[in-house]
Amino acid sequence: MLSAAELLQELLIRARVLDETETVKLSNAYKRVLAQGLTSFVSVPPLDNTAMDGYAVRSRDCRQPDSKLRVTQRIAAGQVGEPLGHGEAARIFTGAPIPPCADAVVMQEDTSLEGDAVTIYKVPHPGDNIRRAGEDIRPGTDVLTPGARLKGAELGLAASIGCTEAKVVRRLRVAMFSTGDELAEPGVPLGAGQIYNSNRATLAGLLTGLGVEVIDLGVVKDTFEATRIALEKAAGRADVVMTTGGVSVGEEDHVKAALETLGRVDIWKVAMKPGKPVVYGRIGEADFIGLPGNPVSAFATFCLFARPFLLKRMGASQVLYRAFPVRAAFDWPRPGTRREFLRGHMVAGVDGAAEVRIYPNQGSGVLTSAVWGDGFVDIAVGQTVLRGEWVRFIPFTEVLE
Repeated sequence: MLSAAELLQELLIRARVLDETETVKLSNAYKRVLAQGLTSFVSVPPLDNTAMDGYAVRSRDCRQPDSKLRVTQRIAAGQVGEPLGHGEAARIFTGAPIPPCADAVVMQEDTSLEGDAVTIYKVPHPGDNIRRAGEDIRPGTDVLTPGARLKGAELGLAASIGCTEAKVVRRLRVAMFSTGDELAEPGVPLGAGQIYNSNRATLAGLLTGLGVEVIDLGVVKDTFEATRIALEKAAGRADVVMTTGGVSVGEEDHVKAALETLGRVDIWKVAMKPGKPVVYGRIGEADFIGLPGNPVSAFATFCLFARPFLLKRMGASQVLYRAFPVRAAFDWPRPGTRREFLRGHMVAGVDGAAEVRIYPNQGSGVLTSAVWGDGFVDIAVGQTVLRGEWVRFIPFTEVLE
């Protein structure tokens, strides 16, 4: 049985980066991974402009408080002003180009206007409230490198240098299905001994959030032959096959056995809680990841292990999550033999500092804990915790999307 750290390491070793690329419009590139970096051929901003609404002035005309200047022009964003003469000011609005001869902008809060004369209460200095041409990006700057995932900020950065398209890695295809005769789809009355299939919705949502192409094959009956056929079909259509349930050692758990007849099993079981049964293997050129059937176990193992694996397969350069020290607002007196990932919720302590509470029921079937929580509290093997001690916290923002 591998430790959680060993499982992650072994999965990343086996993650083969896709080598197929395509060029897409920037508007269709959300969450795609850059195959080719983006270099700017322009300055951003392209010219000196004002960071504030106010008045563009020549600072040498305002060396004393309460200087009065004549307002000779009005410059809005997208307009170009005329040169300022001695004793003149220009009414200017955020983002507008600085007119020739002006070297400062005085915020409107530090002025008053009467007719066409403005009084400057605060003595300006050269450069005040001016954003210089190229202060963000200069021509020749590599603004985004291969492996970058294009989310909101990255798309905005690409647009700021005039890009209309990007060369990206081909979208990863992931086929998924659930196993279990006890599973019923939402909207269908429950039969005797049945439960609603939450894992299908959870896994589909997590995969969609990553930006992969999801191939949903539904629910497969708990038989060896049905499982084998489903795996073979999925492997023929996808780069990665993912399942939930059927990876334990019960008589009705057929995934591992079926996988062994079609390909190979490289990894089975991880010493963590929740989520002990995790399978990795290969079916031809397709990778296989089998997640546990318990809802929280499936959620946790996807976030902590499958997600980094899939990101690397997608060509992303940043695949690992970050953890942060947070003060515990709970006691954990029982040392465990497996690494535990508790669902925790951040709150402000009595002194205003951040601390983390844990959900009172940490059972692997209590999906409520994953919605209530903000992240995982990472408890090492044999670790105990007293209230007020520091613990390792992995925010859900680090392991989702």
